[in-house]
Amino acid sequence: MFKSIVEELLKKSLLEREDLFLTDFEILSGNKIRIVIDGDKGVLVEDCIFISRAIEHNIDRDEYDFSLEVSSAGASAALTISRQFVKNIGRVLQVRTNDNHYEAELVEATSEEIKLKWKQREPKKIGKGKITVEKEINLLYKDINEAKVKIKF
Repeated sequence: MFKSIVEELLKKSLLEREDLFLTDFEILSGNKIRIVIDGDKGVLVEDCIFISRAIEHNIDRDEYDFSLEVSSAGASAALTISRQFVKNIGRVLQVRTNDNHYEAELVEATSEEIKLKWKQREPKKIGKGKITVEKEINLLYKDINEAKVKIKF
């Protein structure tokens, strides 16, 4: 009952702010609500406050004792849903699959897969030396174990 109330309020608040989307939601023991959001243009403190108030101000504290934590996914958090990949097109990702590890530019993202491109030095087919070749790969989301935006320092 409590979870469905929270889910409905969360859904309603995200409909009001279509630029925001949910990346994680759970209710832990003791009615501790934990919500992680992301946004098409990032997340500001005001966005977290908006979601928090939309939930907190619509649940009767006399009926339910709860705590609420609303936070953003963060720059170093793994990408978990297709919408996060879409917002990061053009950035360099570190992607790990069962078979390989890639550090490449995200050039495309659909609801099913992503496309990565990178340059790599390879031996010439004839003669000595190496040449730079452009590589690309399409990866299905289901085959990705972890994907993060590479943060430049």
